[in-house]
Amino acid sequence: MQNQEIEISILPDGRVEYTIKGVKGAACESISALLEQLGKVETAERTGEYYEDETRVDVTVAG
Repeated sequence: MQNQEIEISILPDGRVEYTIKGVKGAACESISALLEQLGKVETAERTGEYYEDETRVDVTVAG
């Protein structure tokens, strides 16, 4: 199984940038939707992994 991770950067001006790694295809959009609930999205870019074949990804959030 390939490692899946989210790289999060908090910039000096308070903006947050994140990159989802190890998730292929549109499966990363469900993860992005969860993170986007935290604030306003200014820009979004898809990585090369988005255009690769999808694999099954289950996302569980413990609250």
